[in-house]
Amino acid sequence: MTAPFTTHDRKPLPPGFLDDVRAVIGDRLGTGEAIRLQHGSSETHFDPVLPDAVAFVRSTEEVAALVRLCVAAEVPVVAFGAGTSLEGNVTPVRGGLTIDLSEMDAILAVNPEDLDCTVQAGVRREQLNEYLRDQGLFFPIDPGANATIGGMASTRASGTNAVRYGTMREAVLSLRVVTPDGRIVRTARRARKSAAGYDLTRLMIGAEGTLGIITEITLRLHGIPEAISAAVCGFDTLQGAVDTVVQSIQIGVPVARIEILDAAQMKACNAYSKLDYAEQPTLLFEFHGSERHVQEQVETVREIAGHNGGGEFLWSHRPEERSRLWKARHEAYYAAMSQRPGAVGWTTDVCVPISRLAECIVETQADLARSAIPATIVGHVGDGNFHVVFAVDPAAPHEMAEVEALNERIVARALAMDGTCTGEHGIGLGKQRFLLDELGDAVDLMRLVKQAIDPKGLFNPGKIFQL
Repeated sequence: MTAPFTTHDRKPLPPGFLDDVRAVIGDRLGTGEAIRLQHGSSETHFDPVLPDAVAFVRSTEEVAALVRLCVAAEVPVVAFGAGTSLEGNVTPVRGGLTIDLSEMDAILAVNPEDLDCTVQAGVRREQLNEYLRDQGLFFPIDPGANATIGGMASTRASGTNAVRYGTMREAVLSLRVVTPDGRIVRTARRARKSAAGYDLTRLMIGAEGTLGIITEITLRLHGIPEAISAAVCGFDTLQGAVDTVVQSIQIGVPVARIEILDAAQMKACNAYSKLDYAEQPTLLFEFHGSERHVQEQVETVREIAGHNGGGEFLWSHRPEERSRLWKARHEAYYAAMSQRPGAVGWTTDVCVPISRLAECIVETQADLARSAIPATIVGHVGDGNFHVVFAVDPAAPHEMAEVEALNERIVARALAMDGTCTGEHGIGLGKQRFLLDELGDAVDLMRLVKQAIDPKGLFNPGKIFQL
């Protein structure tokens, strides 16, 4: 897919600019094609666009110094974490300098009594939870990929635990941000609530690096539950699986995770992750709490599932069994792609009120049944969010056109149900038209905010909306 920019948008770096960058970070500057390609490619179907150079930073002060150089020379700047985003969110469509924050990977403070911690933007979520485990704490936001915390904040990520623990919007207490004029600002303190002025923390969360570069994040933590139990349950129909989710949520069962996989996705996961589950619509559950509380949740959901055509609950009580199960879920995208060698992925991301979830998924399944392009359904249905994963032949333009049309139908259906075009992946390059359909004149207000904070339009240009 061609990114929404034209060649005249890209200008060569000014003479001497890279020498000025080296004066700040020394030899931590990459200009070779391989490193630039790594920072200009996407996990999905977007064409690569290479930055002119990649700077590997180790401190907030280095980020601020580089930003000041970019502003003075009018060079576009894009912040980069792990590169796991799915909507071309960090594709440098105007070239310029990509600032890679992966070496800013220090856990700066953990405050067990307050259930919070402060980390640099390059810390990976798995790294953080490994560090916290001995203190009986964990960070619950789990988008699947081992993303950086800074990237997760920038895209307002969520994932498998969102139904109980919320998204990055709820998880972040405060940010340290470098603004487009090179200042370093702190958006809030560690207090659990505040009415002090504009909520700059939430403004930066989900802004995809268009308003500032996040360098430090203060996060809410949670105690590791006394008991954790996971279960797999197959269903006769996708409708029955979705109805089980909706009814469980509506009666207030505090399930930690509820994931749905259709029959095609189960087949792909079995083959890719060496599993042997029935290839039918399936729910993956995880329950957190005390032993007695978990058992009560289990019995309630088991009864609901039985009324909706659910089969036997297959349990995973041991940590290694649960890890294998959720690893297979997290690898669902790669499993779907492996069913069609050479394919590229195109992933949808709609989210609807749960009362409309069954209708939305069943109608989407009917659309897919009329298409010859391989596709699977997988999602965090406890909060109304599901994905269609298309495996597209990149050498077949007619397939790209067909998937684009299917995607438009899926988004239009979700918006008609008062849903959203993106539950967790962000707008990036791929959903800008849909943002206008979803929010209308509110996008003009976003443009005013962008122009006020980044008047030269240098921070991750071309993302979310066109100026």
